[in-house]
Amino acid sequence: MLMTAFGGLMWLLFTAMLVLAVVALVMAALYRRDAYTAADKQNKGFWLIILGITVAVNLFVPMLFLQLAGLVATIVFFVDVRPALKHVSGSGWGRRRGSSSDGPYGPYNGGR
Repeated sequence: MLMTAFGGLMWLLFTAMLVLAVVALVMAALYRRDAYTAADKQNKGFWLIILGITVAVNLFVPMLFLQLAGLVATIVFFVDVRPALKHVSGSGWGRRRGSSSDGPYGPYNGGR
């Protein structure tokens, strides 16, 4: 019974690593090629190859060491590369557009 629970936990962890790698691969593919050089990171092809290998390893090669190496690459992409790309691209969830006096329908001028 304990081995079955452990096997289920390991399957859940491997699935989570696969999902993270696929999400990172899709995000890496969506950014423009010049954003990588502007952010002073490795080029887009490098990250697509690394994250693609990570997805392939998670799908086809059940070796924990290789999967953990891919997880490290995925975490580096999410923690270091993606924020730099978002900063360079000017996109992000927390960014405000316009000035601080803008209302929902445009600038508020106080009835002037």
